[in-house]
Amino acid sequence: VNYVPTLANETLEGRVTASTFTLEQPRCVFTDAQPGTRIWLVVALDAGRWDFDAGTAPETPQLAFQTFPSNTAYATLGTSIASYPCPPRPGDITVLRVGSETACRSNPKRPSCNGPLSGPGPYRVKFIAWDNVTAQAQTHWSEPITLKTALKADNLPVTAGRRSTGMIILTAILSILFAVLLACLVALLASCSNSYGGSSIFSKPDAVTVRRYNTHHVYDQPAARL
Repeated sequence: VNYVPTLANETLEGRVTASTFTLEQPRCVFTDAQPGTRIWLVVALDAGRWDFDAGTAPETPQLAFQTFPSNTAYATLGTSIASYPCPPRPGDITVLRVGSETACRSNPKRPSCNGPLSGPGPYRVKFIAWDNVTAQAQTHWSEPITLKTALKADNLPVTAGRRSTGMIILTAILSILFAVLLACLVALLASCSNSYGGSSIFSKPDAVTVRRYNTHHVYDQPAARL
C-alpha cells in the first residue's frame, strides 16, 4: 500500500514524549481489505526493521511487546478495518497513541500490549492488514521517530547569575530543611521554658537588717585644774 505512517499534527500536545508517540490513523488506506481483516501496527527499532517478517502472525511470542527490543519488532493496536471508516465521521478521534498502556507491559498473556517504550529509539512503524491466515497488505515504514530524553543535571539550562536550575532546586531544598530545623529549635526552647516556668532563675536576696545605733554624746569634760 502506498502509504507512509506519519506522526500526528505538530499542534497536538504531547505528540512525542519520553515513552510514547502519536500517529495519524490509517484512514482510507486499506480500501481493498476484506471485512474480517484486522489492522495492526508494527513497531521496530530503526535497524531492526530489515529483519521483520510479515509472515509472522500478531499476538505470538515472536511479535510480543514484553520481549521487545530483544525480538525484531512487536505488533499492537490490532482492530477491525471498520474502526477506520473512510471518510472520518464528524467528531471521530483520528490519532493513535503508541505506548499508552502500563498495566500489561510485563504480562506475557498480553503479547499485543501497547506498552510504554523503554528508550529514545529511533523507531519505525508500519500498518499491516492481517486476516486469519496471512498478511493481506502493508504500508511502507515510517520515517525514524525519536522520543524525548530527560536532560542530565549537567545539561540543565543556566539561569540568571549563571546558576543552573539544578543548583536553584538544591538551594530551595536546603532552605526548607533549615527552616524546619529552626522551627524545631524554637519549639524545643519553648518547651524548656514552660517546664521551668514555676521556678525563678534568680533567687531573692535575704532582707538586710539594719540595727539602730544610738550615738553616745561626748560631753566636754571640765578643764583640768592646774
